[in-house]
Amino acid sequence: MAVAGQRPGQDGVDECGQSVRCRTKKTTTGHYIQRNSIAAESRLVTQPSSRSSGAAPSRTTRPPPPQAPPTRPEQNDLLDALPPDERVRWGSRLEAVDMPLGQVLAESGRAMSYVYFPTTAIVSLLYVLENGASAEIAVVGRDGVVGISLFMGGESTISRAVVQSAGRGYRLPASAIKEAFERSHDVMHALLRYTQALITQMAQTAVCNRHHSLDQQLCRWLLLSLDRLTGNDLVMTQELIANMLGVRREGVTDGALKLQAAGLIRYARGHITVLDRPGLEARTCECYAVVKKEYDRLLPAPVTERA
Repeated sequence: MAVAGQRPGQDGVDECGQSVRCRTKKTTTGHYIQRNSIAAESRLVTQPSSRSSGAAPSRTTRPPPPQAPPTRPEQNDLLDALPPDERVRWGSRLEAVDMPLGQVLAESGRAMSYVYFPTTAIVSLLYVLENGASAEIAVVGRDGVVGISLFMGGESTISRAVVQSAGRGYRLPASAIKEAFERSHDVMHALLRYTQALITQMAQTAVCNRHHSLDQQLCRWLLLSLDRLTGNDLVMTQELIANMLGVRREGVTDGALKLQAAGLIRYARGHITVLDRPGLEARTCECYAVVKKEYDRLLPAPVTERA
C-alpha cells in the first residue's frame, strides 16, 4: 500500500501504524513505481486472526477430480453370459473397483487374491525378462477375466497383469471363483471357453511379433484394444505402448505418425483416437481376424446384446 507523503525509497508507517519498507523501480518514462512490503514482525501482530473473529479461513481449494461413471457387472461380457442367479449368489463379494493406469493386478510367480472382471478398463498381460524388457502376450477387457490361473489350478502364472487403459471393473475373491468353478457347470463352461480364446490370442500374438511388421502389429493392437472398449479413444503413453509391443519408443512414434498421415487415427501425446476402423482392419495382418473369429466362436453374445 502507498503511504501519503512518502518519497520513493523511504521507509515509513502506514495508516494502521505498521512499518513499511518501500522499493522503487524507475520506468522508461522517468516515473517511479513504488511497492511497499509490510515488515514480517509487524504483520504477525497487526493482522487479525480469522479464527478469533469467527470467520472461516480463506483457502484456495481445488475441485475434486472427476469421478468415473458407475458401471454394472453386465458391462463385462463374461459376467453378462453367466446365469443371473450365479451373480446373485456372489452378492457383495463381487466388488466394484477403480483400475487406474499402470496398476499391477498380478505379478509373475505370485498367487492372486482376486480375479478381476474389467468393464471399462483394459489389462495387459506381459512377460518380463530378467533385464527388465517386456512384451505383451494378451489383452483383457470387458470380454473376460484376469486370473485364469486361480480356477485352472495353477494358483500363479509367469505373466504380469498391468492396467494399460484406466477404467473400472469388478473383483471377486479367489476362494469364491474356485468354489463357483467346481460347483457350477455353467460357470466352469464359460470360464474354460474364455481360457481357450485367450490362449488363441497369446499364440497369435507370438506369431505376429515374429513375422509381421511393426505397422501391422500396431494396427492389430489398436483393434484388439478397441474391441475391449466402448469408444474410439485410447489414453496411454508412448513408453507403455512400446513395452506392450516390445519395441523402442521411437518406433511407436513413427508408426503412429504414419497411421495419422494415412487418416486412420488422430495422435497426440498419450492420446489416440481411431478415425477409420475399416482402414485399420484393411492395413493389419490376418492375426487380428484369427483372434476375433475365435472369440466370436467360443464366447456367446452378451445377454443384453441378444435381448
